[in-house]
Parts: sequence; C-alpha cells; structure tokens
Amino acid sequence: MFLVDSALKRRASEGRPIRVGIVGAGFMCQGLTNQINNSVPGMRVVAISNRKLERAADVFRYAGIDATMADSQRRLDDTIALGLAAATDDPMLLCRSPHIDVIVEATGAVDFGAHVIIEAFKHGKDVVLMNAEVDATIGPILQVYAKKYGVILSACDGDEPGVQLNLYRWVTGLGLTPRVIGNVKGLQDPYRNPTTQKGFAEKWGQNAAMVTSFADGSKISFEQTIVANATGFKVKSRGMSRGLEYRGDVMQIGQLYDIDELREIGGIIDYVVGTPLTKVYVLAEHTDPKQRHYLELYKMGPGPLYSFFVPYHLVHFEVPNAIARVALFRDSLAPPIGGPVVEVCAVAKTDLKAGTVLDNYGMYMTYGEAVNADEMSSQRYLPEGLVEGCKLKRDIPKDAVLTYDDVELPGNRFADKLRAEQYVHFRGEGWLDQLLKVTA
Repeated sequence: MFLVDSALKRRASEGRPIRVGIVGAGFMCQGLTNQINNSVPGMRVVAISNRKLERAADVFRYAGIDATMADSQRRLDDTIALGLAAATDDPMLLCRSPHIDVIVEATGAVDFGAHVIIEAFKHGKDVVLMNAEVDATIGPILQVYAKKYGVILSACDGDEPGVQLNLYRWVTGLGLTPRVIGNVKGLQDPYRNPTTQKGFAEKWGQNAAMVTSFADGSKISFEQTIVANATGFKVKSRGMSRGLEYRGDVMQIGQLYDIDELREIGGIIDYVVGTPLTKVYVLAEHTDPKQRHYLELYKMGPGPLYSFFVPYHLVHFEVPNAIARVALFRDSLAPPIGGPVVEVCAVAKTDLKAGTVLDNYGMYMTYGEAVNADEMSSQRYLPEGLVEGCKLKRDIPKDAVLTYDDVELPGNRFADKLRAEQYVHFRGEGWLDQLLKVTA
C-alpha cells in the first residue's frame, strides 16, 4: 500500500492517470467508480459497459460525472481521448480501446466473463477480477492465457480472497508457516433464495441473487477456492466447516483445529459463522522455539497456532490498490499456483425433477460447496459456476451433489470449453473434453 500511494501520486503529478474500464454496472461498480474518480489520485474510470446502457450512465452520475453514450469503437475512443467518460452496452469496445489500461470484470457471470477476459487479453489489457465465480471455475486456465498474451490477471484487494492472501503473504514474511486460512460469515443457510433475501437486497440496493449467494454459502465457496488455488491449501472435507459457529476470542480460534491433522494435510481453507468484527484469519505456527518465546511475550499466546486476523473487508475502497499493483508493479494478487486444488460443486437446494433447466447460482435450485479437485474429478461433479442452462436427465434429491452424468449441457458454451482445456492442461484428463464433444 505504501508503495502504491506514492506511485499513484506520481502518476497524478505527471498527468498520466491509470485509465480503467469496468464491465458490469452493478452495486460494486457504482461504489468503485465513485471511489476512483473522487478519492484516488492517479487513476480514473474512463468507461463503463453494461447490457442496460442507462445503468452505466447512472453509475457515472452517482460519481458526479456526465457520460457520453458510445455506440461504436471510434465514438468510445474519441470520448476517452477528450478526457470524458464513456458509457456503452458493448464490453468489447472497452477491451479493444487503446485508451484503456486495465479492465475490471465485475459481472459475476462465468461464460460472459470468460469472453470479456480473453478479448481483453488479445488487445493487451490487464484484467482485475471482481468476479470470484469465473476465477474459481476457470481461473487457472485463464492465467495460462494471460501469460500467453503477456498480461496480468489478478484478483482484487478488499474482497475476502484478496484480504486473506495479503494476510497470508504478510504472515509468511514474518517467518511463520500458515496452516489455516479462514473467513468469517455472519449467516449460513444453504436453502436461502432470492425471495427470502429480497428485503435485505432492496435495503442496500443490491441484487437479490448475489445476496442469496452470500447467504447460501456459494459465494464463500467460490472465494475460498481462489485462496486454495493460490496457496495449495485444501479442504478437510466437502463444504469446509459447513456453518460451524465460533463466537469466542479470535486469538483462541486455533482451538478449533488439530495441529497434527493440519500438518499432515499441509494447510486448509475454512470458514466459521460468528461475529462480524473479525472478517478473515490466518492461523500459523513457528518452528523456532526462540521465536515462539518472543511471540508469547508479544501477547500472541503459547501456540502452537498463532492467530492473525483482519477485522474488516472494504471491497471497493481497496480495489484501486489491486488495479495499481497490476498496472504499476505487475503484481498479480492471488494467482493460482497451477491447476485447480479446490473447486466448487453444485448441490441441489431442493428436490429437482428430470427435465428441469437449472437456474444460476444464487437462485432457487442449487448452492455451491468447496471440494478438493481430486474428488471433483473422480466423481464428475458439476461446477456451481456452470449450472445455468443445464437440463436434468433424472430426478435429483435435495442436498445431492449434481454430476455431469445428471445433465445435458447447453450447446457450444465457451466456459465449458475452457474448463475442459483446464482439465487437459493441468491434469491430463480428457473425460470432460470427450463429454463436451458428445453434448455439443
């Protein structure tokens, strides 16, 4: 952060702000646009794309900016070159513009997001993701494409994966060995849906489906999967702790875990349901008894697991840090270390009948659970990020995990092809590729 702020001030003094284009004009885009254009020197949002054009213009107005409607590449480029803001319903105009440095993908859509990301790469654009779903589902293969095109793909500061990875890197830098990387939720109920969450969503001006994904556990599964894939940590079992409550002292949270089991696994991702005052935590041990003596002196307790935590996540307030880290320092936040370590499988939220066409995550039919990639592969689980549009071949009981054998996939979907490529590239497994050939 203390490198980032100085670098941004320098860019501001030089009159060379980082030019940001945002795809998806939702609640987070609204906050981020206002934050960047009114509080971040050396950076500005120059264009927003949204399928409902007026919504993109509304986001700029929220930040005190009048946007020009751009329906062509030339109109968008000329608008930005004049120092004005552009709103469009075509995200590819942002990806192709020479007047944009970084694309922020903020739609939460997996297939659509994949198209945007690859198009941005082809035109030399770095991408910062406010889209945990696409990152958790096909992030590893997208990183392969980022390297191919010589660009950066990064998660974002402020959201839980970024906050956890920053804390993980800091704790590792102190010489400790992290064993648990955890998140804290205020609510966990896998059967919530947009109807039950409507009131909360309307109160805060948010999308009911997105709010549902927070409540039913899908979102935290996507988020913790990103952390797992960036560290090599696994889950102890499918679903992590599945709503385990902990409302005690955060300094004592290590008592929930067996240190020998953690050492055998190497490290785990997890979450608990508890006080919102602690947002994320890293539990780590130190192998040097001399350093353990100092840690106890500094009120960290006797060990063996020492608790480090961040009591908040401020999302759009911190996303500009990720944009600057990418654009100025070529630093990717939370890149996967290789292929998937953990994935997110789809679980039936209610009894489902043969012939049903599944709705998306955060809706009425499924919720997501984090599961180790070996189990995901061997059992042929269907990813929660790819459920939308799949047609059931058979009845599925409530709380059963859906598999590829249970569904007919939508035809010719780009994200399916990328996930098949991901399996072949990292695991040498072709079963998904063969399945896609049959169902295309």
